[in-house]
Amino acid sequence: MFPFIEILPGFTLYTFWLSLVICFFLFLGMFRKLANRFKYNTDIIEKNLLWYVLGIFIGSRLFYVIAKWSDLKYIRNPFEFFLMNDYNFSLLGGIVGFFVVFYILLKKKKETIDNYIDGIITSLLFILPVGYVWALLGGQVYGRETHIGIEILYSHPFTPVPFEIAIFPLPIVYAWVFFLLFCGAYIGSLFIHTKSFIGYIWALAACCVLLIFEFFSGKYDIFKDTVGVNIIQIWSILCIAWCVHHLYHRFKKV
Repeated sequence: MFPFIEILPGFTLYTFWLSLVICFFLFLGMFRKLANRFKYNTDIIEKNLLWYVLGIFIGSRLFYVIAKWSDLKYIRNPFEFFLMNDYNFSLLGGIVGFFVVFYILLKKKKETIDNYIDGIITSLLFILPVGYVWALLGGQVYGRETHIGIEILYSHPFTPVPFEIAIFPLPIVYAWVFFLLFCGAYIGSLFIHTKSFIGYIWALAACCVLLIFEFFSGKYDIFKDTVGVNIIQIWSILCIAWCVHHLYHRFKKV
């Protein structure tokens, strides 16, 4: 829709960077707000912000390049991996990059993810609607041609969306669904006090949403061309298995 907005002549504001900053501070605010409710220490994130920024940036760019390898395999200079003119990053890759850094710091502190998973997942669900609004404006996420009656048309002359017809409003659907999931997780946390149960249940629900609705995606990556599912669906399946594994052991202890 609007990958960038020219506020003044010569001054352009990219919606990607604006949304990234907003999501960053919204996540920190919600994670801190939930600390007393879920009884965890926020220092593991607040005192390592630089590592998380690097992890999110590298992960989001790496996943985008991998998914688009058929188009981006020409990269020869390592600096081109970081400095490219397309401003395209993977939301999934950013989340994976965040969790890689988080896992390493947990290992250093000799703690388990069960202590933090409730707050982490609820905070992520809180910012995902904003992230998908960014994806709508920037064109990083878009649907395929459907005839349901809710399709939207991308008419901005600089939009990266290749369709010239109205398509399924995938980022809008994601924004609403993840907002509802956040409401469910937040309200559920007021009544359910079993540690890590909220986190794994709603992470499982979020992965199922991605697995299903990515079939409506209009984007093609190297995995979808070869195995029929894209990189987001592959990771969703892995995360579903991870959540089921942890929930199984959680229920065994009850």
